[in-house]
Amino acid sequence: MEFTVSSALLSQQLTAISGVITRNPIVPILEDYLFEIDHDCLIVTASDLQTSISASLKIKSDAQISIAIPARILLDTVKNLPEQIIKIAINPNSYAISIESDNGHYKLAGESANDFPKLPSLNDGIHLQVEVETLKNILQKTMFATSNDELKPAMSGVYMELSHNMATFVATNGHRLVRYNREDLAASTQSPIIIPKKVLTLLNGLLSNRDKMVDITFDQYKIQFDIDNISIVARLVDERYPDYENVIPKEHTSRLTINRPALVSSLRRAAIYANKVTHQVKFTIMENELAISAEDFDFSNEAQEQLICEYTGDSIEVGFNAKFLLEMLVSITNEEVEFLFWEPNKAVIILPKGQSKHEHLLLLIMPVIF
Repeated sequence: MEFTVSSALLSQQLTAISGVITRNPIVPILEDYLFEIDHDCLIVTASDLQTSISASLKIKSDAQISIAIPARILLDTVKNLPEQIIKIAINPNSYAISIESDNGHYKLAGESANDFPKLPSLNDGIHLQVEVETLKNILQKTMFATSNDELKPAMSGVYMELSHNMATFVATNGHRLVRYNREDLAASTQSPIIIPKKVLTLLNGLLSNRDKMVDITFDQYKIQFDIDNISIVARLVDERYPDYENVIPKEHTSRLTINRPALVSSLRRAAIYANKVTHQVKFTIMENELAISAEDFDFSNEAQEQLICEYTGDSIEVGFNAKFLLEMLVSITNEEVEFLFWEPNKAVIILPKGQSKHEHLLLLIMPVIF
């Protein structure tokens, strides 16, 4: 059988779902795309066993067939073709595939679709619709704080808890924590879930240049995201999330208010001179002045800067990991931020100043001892 399709459209869809494919997977067929052709509709799927992404597109065909096609060679071929209608022919017996363009002819070997694993779609579960901009905002404020430690799988994802009047998103790696509440998102009560970071990274890449709603459906074991003609189905992290509320201080003894862009710029400069392993910078805070310093004894590098601020409380010195702190501050869009301190070398809370009425972002970072 054969079908025709726009090379640009096929390249766009293959590229969109290719991020889930890993090199040298445990199951070799996962290096392939699954093509499912049903007359004028083509569904292309890529998977790594934990996550599957499917894209549907219109083609011209009068047959039904499924086949697995090597992903890298197919994607590289169509990506390097100029925009045109190409013809793809499939031999259902030998799984041989041929591609005809205006100026070329290409042959590659496919595999039986029967060996390609698929995650089932979700027909039942909790359902909600989220605007693309809202979802991008949630991902921006949480994903960076997740852990990369494979020995702590619960921290490798974003915790989501829904109630009838609020949604809570939490991410932590043990050294920093983000809790993001939104009162404009809600659903019927459901047990909290942990969404893997890889899934959210793939989703974030698909949200660019889209202004529609995202349909989210999830149950105790899986979650599905549907946007335009693309669907992501993934297994959730089956672990107990840390009791994050217990590490958030309920009181403070001093407060620092400062211009966020100015602080970010100063931190970036100071971080250049910090030790490349610890990334440590020191804050010396007194009334109306924040002094930021960094030093790398191994190379005799040193930097100091002073910033104007508002501060109430006793003078203090506190150290931070500049890399962690910068990622937290960059995730905030407000002009001013507040730092709340309560005891030396204890958790420090960062709050954007002037948050909208339907959202509340709280960031926590553990100081480093200098």
